[in-house]
Amino acid sequence: MKIVALATLQEHFAQLANPVPRVVVSGNFATPQQLLEAFDQAVPQYRLFILNPQGSVPDRPGVTYESPFLGPAIRDAGWRLAYLPMRLSLVPGVLGSFMRPEVTLIHVSRQRGDHVSLGTEVNILPAAIEQTRRNGGLVVAQINETMPYTYGDSELSVDLIDFAFVRDQALTSPEDLAHDSMIETTIASFVTDLIEDGSTLQLGIGAIPNAVAAQLTSARGLRIWSEMISDGVLNLEHVGALDAEHPLVASFLFGSSELYAWCDTNPRLRLVRTEVVNDPSIIAQQPRMTAINSAFQVDLFAQANANFINGRFYSGIGGQADFTVGALHAVDGHSIIALPSWHEKSHSSTILERLDGPVTSFQHSAIISEQGTAMLFGRSSRAQAMAIAGQVAHSKVRSELQEVVERSHLA
Repeated sequence: MKIVALATLQEHFAQLANPVPRVVVSGNFATPQQLLEAFDQAVPQYRLFILNPQGSVPDRPGVTYESPFLGPAIRDAGWRLAYLPMRLSLVPGVLGSFMRPEVTLIHVSRQRGDHVSLGTEVNILPAAIEQTRRNGGLVVAQINETMPYTYGDSELSVDLIDFAFVRDQALTSPEDLAHDSMIETTIASFVTDLIEDGSTLQLGIGAIPNAVAAQLTSARGLRIWSEMISDGVLNLEHVGALDAEHPLVASFLFGSSELYAWCDTNPRLRLVRTEVVNDPSIIAQQPRMTAINSAFQVDLFAQANANFINGRFYSGIGGQADFTVGALHAVDGHSIIALPSWHEKSHSSTILERLDGPVTSFQHSAIISEQGTAMLFGRSSRAQAMAIAGQVAHSKVRSELQEVVERSHLA
């Protein structure tokens, strides 16, 4: 790793052989802003491959986005956005086949010995770094004193990085980590009824998973195997609910400055690459694996839509499908979809007769709303539909949906 000035980096960027290179960059809240800006100023046209970008990214003609999970920074990009519908566990393989990167830009911690750390985001970055080097491309880092040093696949030998420059950048967090809604609290209480001591948890992004964690203060021996860790897991650690004998395994962090500080050089935490964390066969090996995710809509076939709104893709399949499959194959596992039964802004039911858009995941063991819990796995299609209509749907549409099931040819 050679530490250079930004101007020197831009000279190297301008000499790339491909006139429209593909650049993979850290996403979520780990995007190296100054490094990405320098690249953008040096390269007229390029393809930006990024997961769930939260802050600003270059937005101009000549920049197109590629992503299997859209964030607020790119989801409204229109024709300049290529959404890739796939499970997150499959993305590293794509980077090694028909979407090979010429450049990978990463955001790393201060150097410790001959290593730096990817800090708050590992995800697909190890695969991107490997493929970039295999293709003879450039791996470039922004070294940031405020980036926490995390262990696992997050640790990188400095020999894997071609160039770096030092520039501190404040790490940002989600705007609202609160879960004050009575509806979310009620949903969480139904979810926690299904979580036994000794369970392994995957908690998705959102208020409901955080509300679930807030209600598990009396649980003991919980383990974490999750695509993401947020402040809910930190709270579980503080109250002694987690099994101290097992590491907390995730692929990226999505939370507060307190969470980032707690993770810095924390031997309890292991950030692991996507193709391991999200591998359904490995997820299935975790004891009492319980995957807790949310959705925008669920239909009477127990199909969940978590990424499509008003005819447009909003996020992506992400890890929900991976963890749904893995949890169902685990001994005493659960795959739970938890959501409010009614959407106040659109004044509409979130429980539909049939989804009118793409399906994110299906075959769950339970669907839960503030109305109650529908236990599904092992029941007939008709019994599942009746449980969803009668126990999860809002009272405003419950009778209507029950009549739909009665008239249907479901067996």
